[in-house]
Formats: sequence, structure tokens, C-alpha cells
Amino acid sequence: MSTTVSFKVPSAKGPQPVTVSYARVGRGEPLLLLHGIGHHRQAWDPVVDILATERDVIAVDLPGFGASPGLPEGLSYDLATTTSVFGAFCEALELDRPHVAGNSLGGLLALELGREQLVRSVTALSPAGFWSRAERRYAFGVLLAMRHISRRLPLPLVEQLSRSAAGRTVLTSTIYARPGLRSPEAVVAETLALAQATGFDATLRSGTAVQFGDDVPGLPVTVAWGTRDMLLVRRQGVRAKQIIPRARLVRLPGCGHCPMNDDPALVARVILDGSRRVLPPSPRRP
Repeated sequence: MSTTVSFKVPSAKGPQPVTVSYARVGRGEPLLLLHGIGHHRQAWDPVVDILATERDVIAVDLPGFGASPGLPEGLSYDLATTTSVFGAFCEALELDRPHVAGNSLGGLLALELGREQLVRSVTALSPAGFWSRAERRYAFGVLLAMRHISRRLPLPLVEQLSRSAAGRTVLTSTIYARPGLRSPEAVVAETLALAQATGFDATLRSGTAVQFGDDVPGLPVTVAWGTRDMLLVRRQGVRAKQIIPRARLVRLPGCGHCPMNDDPALVARVILDGSRRVLPPSPRRP
């Protein structure tokens, strides 16, 4: 069951109110889950119960996505603002430097929260921001096409397509390598979430200037990439490892861009292992 929390975020026009919808389950150290652009917190449903056996799991809808309302006037959807939103979110829920796992846009946000030292470990699944210009243009073109289709398809047709594995493939094969595993209800809900996301356009526009180029020192970082990611190709993981040299780079065999659906057990293990990691001391300089 979801709930909401409201808090203030600094802006050039003074503190602005922001409301975020989230679901919370489990016990243990806190673990924040961040979804990708156009998705919603239910993207994490296949892994939440596994994670909740060891972690206090908080799955959120990003502002302007899912059940979270858009940002108020005066706040933009850029990376710095969204990072501030989740810093304030953690303060509002009294989360003391949670672990964080994110997918796609959520993976980029997770790394930025790590760079700001607001979390205790980061697991990023196919994170945005490690693309070349051509790869970014391709990914944005695909996302815009998905958005256009989701807004044009009549709901009865979406419901009809979702009832068969072939139809679910038509609707979701861009992000899932195994779309037949997704339930019909989940496919309908996430198609509607993409169509109705008020923050989609502004978030995508802000992403044109994003390139993650800084190390994330002092934290355990795991970067994981599906071998069948059709949106952000897996060679971007090699670039992430070059930029964050102490990160653990993990291959997710047979998984697509949103691997939580394709292999829940593997993804949950990668996230839990990442949250248990302890960094060895940095090598001393001569």
C-alpha cells in the first residue's frame, strides 16, 4: 500500500512544497528504490519481497511519475534538483544515509546521491549518463516513440494486447528481455503510467545535458548491466567502470533494460550483495 510525504525543497524563489508517493515494507537497514523515466515504483515489484527479507525497502514514484504529483513552479526536473528532492525525502522519513538502488534514470540518481554522500551504498542497474551522443539520441528517440505510442493506444486495445505473451512483447519488449513474464495487469498499469507521466517531457529535456563524469569515492558502488539491454547498450557499463574505478561491474545474463522483471532472484542478490559490500582501504600513494 502506498502513502505520501510532503516536505520543502530550496529554490531560487524560496522553499517549495514537494509531495512524493512511496511504498514501504520489510525490516533492516533502509534501502531506497528509484525507477526510470516513464515508469513507476511498481517496476520493482518482482524483487521487493526478496529484498524485504533483509532490508527496510522504500520504493518511490519520482516526482511527476506514478502517483507522485509533478514538481511545483520554481523547481526544474534537472539532476541537481531531483537529488535535492531525495535528500529532503530521506530527511522527512528520517532515513539515515540509506542504501540506494536505481534503474536507468533512477540509477543515475542513485549515483548522484552517492556522489553527494547522502547514501551508504549504490547499486545502479543500466544507469543513464554514460552514453555517447549517438547513443543518447538513439535512447531518447526510442523513449519518445514509446511515449507517443502509449498515449495513442486506446485502453481497450492495451488490455487486449496484455492478455497474451505476444501482445505483452509488442508493448514492452524495448525494456524487458522476457516480456511474457510480466503480468497483464502490470503491463496495462505501466503503459498508462508512461502515457500519464506529467514529468516525462521536462525530465527528458533536462537529460540532454547529462553526462556522468565524476568518481563516487568512499562508497561501495555496483553497476549492473543486462546483456540484452536494447535501450542503453551494455558497453556503457565499461565506461561507468572507467569513471568509477572501484565500482563492481556485474553482468546480468539474459536481462533487458529493466532487469528486475527478467531475473528477479539475480537482481535481488546483486542489490543485497552490493549493500553488504565493504570497501577495502584505498591504496596509498607513494
